[in-house]
Amino acid sequence: MSGIPNVDRRTERRQETQREIVDASWALVREHGLAGLSMRDLGNRVGMRAQSIYSYFASKHEIYDAMFLEGYQAFATWIDAAVDDADTDPIGVARAGARAFVEFCTSDPVRYQLLFQRTIPDFTPSPETYAVAVNVYERMGEQLGAVGVRDQATLDLWTAVLTGITDQQISNDPGGTRWTQLVDRAVDMLLAESGATTTTTTGSEKA
Repeated sequence: MSGIPNVDRRTERRQETQREIVDASWALVREHGLAGLSMRDLGNRVGMRAQSIYSYFASKHEIYDAMFLEGYQAFATWIDAAVDDADTDPIGVARAGARAFVEFCTSDPVRYQLLFQRTIPDFTPSPETYAVAVNVYERMGEQLGAVGVRDQATLDLWTAVLTGITDQQISNDPGGTRWTQLVDRAVDMLLAESGATTTTTTGSEKA
């Protein structure tokens, strides 16, 4: 019995240290870029030898994986909050989701690079972590399905347009609104081109 609390405390301390390492990793990549994450700098930041970090993460890519997971969890929360606050009609939800996507991405360019670009050579998220990303994508597809967008090509175009707006904003007007202010217009153009409607089959209409 006496050993159980000790095991729990060790697990808790280990998780706290992993959390500290991930937080420090975010701070470093925001200073030096994603590819500039150094285990030596990371060790200095958390007060341990670089070699000791491998007791908590088997590799640098495993740290990136933890960051990727955290990023997508934050993304899901951000999108959910925006959609919950949106108008109840599907078009309003689609616009809110698109604005939230671009706002989330432009609010933290380094996080955007990790989640949506191939910035780290040879880094591939673990299946468990990538499943979170897939879930978020599928939920976006469900929201667009409510306005009649169900084909893969239009979904691909949707993500391409939103990431294009994001890239332009980050690259050419950081901190501004030159491209982000075009999100609603882009959404309306995409929905018009795809022939989307506000008709739903969710049973939400009044009888």
